Amino acid sequence: MAPSSDWWAKGVHKGTPVVVKMDNPEWSMVELEGPSEDDFLIGNNPTDTRAKARGKNAKQLTWVLLLKAHRAAGCLTSVASTLASIGPAIRRRVASGRTDTESASSFENKTVKTRFYNCIKVFLWLSLLLLGFEIAAYYKGWHFRASNLQLQYIFTAPFGVRDFFDWLYSNWVLIRVGFVAPPLQFLVNVCIVLFLIQSLDRLILCLCCFWIRVKKIKPIPKEDAVADLETGENGFFPMVLVQIPMCNEREVYQHSIAAVCKLDWPKSKILIQVLDDSDDPITQLLIEEEVHKWQQVGANIVYRHRIIRDGYKAGNLKSAMSCSYVKDYEFVAIFDADFQPAHDFLKRTIPHFKDNEDVGLVQARWSFVNKDENLLTRLQNINLSFHFEVEQQVNGVLINFFGFNGTAGVWRIKALEDSGGWLERTTVEDMDIAVRAHLQGWKFVFLNDVECQCELPESYEAYRKQQHRWHSGPMQLFRLCLPDIIHAKISFWKKFNMIFLFFLLRKLILPFYSFTLFCIILPMTMFIPEAELPAWVVCYVPALMSFLNILPAPKSFPFIVPYLLFENTMSVTKFNAMISGLFQLGNAYEWVVTKKLGRSSEGDLVSLIEKDPKHQLRGPEPDLDEIKAEILQEQKARKKKHNRIYTKELALAFLLLTASARSLLSAQGIHFYFLLFQGISFLLVGLDLIGEQVM
Repeated sequence: MAPSSDWWAKGVHKGTPVVVKMDNPEWSMVELEGPSEDDFLIGNNPTDTRAKARGKNAKQLTWVLLLKAHRAAGCLTSVASTLASIGPAIRRRVASGRTDTESASSFENKTVKTRFYNCIKVFLWLSLLLLGFEIAAYYKGWHFRASNLQLQYIFTAPFGVRDFFDWLYSNWVLIRVGFVAPPLQFLVNVCIVLFLIQSLDRLILCLCCFWIRVKKIKPIPKEDAVADLETGENGFFPMVLVQIPMCNEREVYQHSIAAVCKLDWPKSKILIQVLDDSDDPITQLLIEEEVHKWQQVGANIVYRHRIIRDGYKAGNLKSAMSCSYVKDYEFVAIFDADFQPAHDFLKRTIPHFKDNEDVGLVQARWSFVNKDENLLTRLQNINLSFHFEVEQQVNGVLINFFGFNGTAGVWRIKALEDSGGWLERTTVEDMDIAVRAHLQGWKFVFLNDVECQCELPESYEAYRKQQHRWHSGPMQLFRLCLPDIIHAKISFWKKFNMIFLFFLLRKLILPFYSFTLFCIILPMTMFIPEAELPAWVVCYVPALMSFLNILPAPKSFPFIVPYLLFENTMSVTKFNAMISGLFQLGNAYEWVVTKKLGRSSEGDLVSLIEKDPKHQLRGPEPDLDEIKAEILQEQKARKKKHNRIYTKELALAFLLLTASARSLLSAQGIHFYFLLFQGISFLLVGLDLIGEQVM
C-alpha cells in the first residue's frame, strides 16, 4: 500500500529516499538514503541537525520493517498456497494411476525391482499385523517400554478362552526376547559402528576444509604463466582440444556451444569438437546447423556424429580421441551439453600445467543456474556444494586425488594415453579414468575458485535416474579395479585411501547403513523393543552431520531438516543401485541421459555483455523453419512428461508411519517424531510432490 500524500510531503527532500530491489520475494537495499544539501551544511544549532538525522533514520527503519513484513507475508502466502495445492495434486496422481513400474525398463531391471518392492511389502504387512497385535495387547494391560519390560501375565494368568490372547502374546514376547532381539541388536550395533566411522570421516573432512580456509591454501600456477597470459606476448598458449559430448539434448546444446565458442584462447591454438550421439534426426540437424553458424563467424569448431552408439559417453570420447589431428594437441577440455564455461576458463586452468609435468587433471567446481528453482534443486545444491567445497578440495590439497567429475575439467592428453584411454566397461567412465591415472602416478588439481555453470535436474524422475547411475557405477568399477589397486606400485596409504575411504566407506557403506539403519532396523526396533536404538543415533548425530553438510551452502540453513529427511529417503534408490552394481544385477550397465530444461544464467549473460561486448554472437539470423521445428518438438516432449507414483517410496512411507504409531505405545518421543516426519517425507517423494510438477 502506498503511503498517503500528506505523510509523504512532510518528508520530501532532494536525496533519494529508498531504492529497493524486489526479486520474488528476495529483496536487497541498494541505497537507503541519498545525501541532501542539509547533510553538507554545518549550522549553529547542532540539535536541529541531530533531530533531522533521527527523523531520517526512523523513516529508513520504517521501510526496512515494511519490507521484512512484505517478505514474511510472501513466505506465508507461498506456504499456504503450497499446502492448498497438495490435496489436488495427490488426487491427480491417484486418478492418473501412473507408477514408476511403467518406466522401470529405462534404468532398472523389472525382476530386481519387483523383488526389492516385494521385500518392502512383506515388512509393511508384517508391521501392520504386529501393530494391531500390539494395540490389542496394550488395551489388555500389557504396558511396557523398551528399557522397562513388564510381563505381568506370562505365568500368572490361567489358560482359558478369555485368556487365550494373554497366552499368545506372552509366548510372542518370550520368542522375541530369546530369538529375535539378539540378532537384531547385533545388526543395530554393526550399523551404529559403520555410522560412527562414516560420521568421523565426514568430521575429519570438515576440519581439514576449515584448516585449508584458515591457512588460505589453494593451488597457485607459475607466476610467469599468469603474467604471460595477461600480456599475451610469448605466453603459455598450448594446443587445446575442447570436446562437448551430447546425446538428444536439444534443450541445452545452444548454450554449451555458444559458451565454448566464446572461450578466450588463440583461434589457432584451439579446436572444438561437438560429439553428437543423438539418434533423433531433428536434434542432429539442429546441432549441426548450430555448429555451421559458429563456423561462419570464425569459430574453429567441427561436428562429429556416430551412427552406432557403442559405449555411450565413453565410446563417444574414445572415438573422438582416435582422430588423426588429436596428436597435435597437448590438452583436452571436456564439457557436458548443459555446461557453460566462462570465457576465461582456459586462462584460469591451463597455467596449472606449466612446469608441472606430473599434473594430469585440473578440475573446476560446478555452480548451478537453477539451484533455487524448487525444493529438490535446493537439496541437490547442498549435497554438491559439500562434495566440491569439502570432499574434492580436501582430497585435492592433501593427496592430489579425487574422482573426475566427467566435465568442467582439463586433461593432459598424455595422462589419458598412459592410463589406457577411455573404456566402456562401466557407466562411470570419468571415475574409471581418474582411478587408472592415479595408479599411474598422475596428480590432480582442484580449483574451488573456478566455477562452471550447469543445470540440476528439476524432476524427481530425472534425479532418481542420475543417482542410480552415480551409485551403481562405482560398485561396477570397484569390482574391476580392486586387483589393479592391490598390485599397483603406490604407497600403502594411497591403497588404503582408495579401497577403504574412496570406494567402501563413501560409495558402499554410506548407502548401506543409511537405508538399513533408518528405513528397516529402526522400524523393526519399535516392534521388537528389546533391541534398542539410542536416541543420539536417531537424532543428535544425524543433526550434527546435516549441519556440517550444509556449511558450504550457508543460505540453505532453513532447509536443514528437509535435507536430513530427504537424504534418508534417497537411500532407497542409492541402496538399490549399489546392490545392482556390486552384484551386476539388472540393467546396471545401461546409460540414461539426465534430462535438463536448458536454463541459462541471465545474470551471467548481462555481466558478459556489459564487461566484454565482443563476446556476443553476431551470426546469421535464426532460421524460421528451425524455430518451428524446435517448438513442435518441445510441445511433443511436454505432452510425454507427467508425474508418477513411486511404489517403493510409498510402501516405506506406510511402514515408517506404522512404526511411528507403534512407538507411541512405548512412549519413545524422539523415535516417534523421527519416524513420523521421515514417513511423511517418503510419502511426499512417493507421490512425486518434491520436484517439478507437470500435472
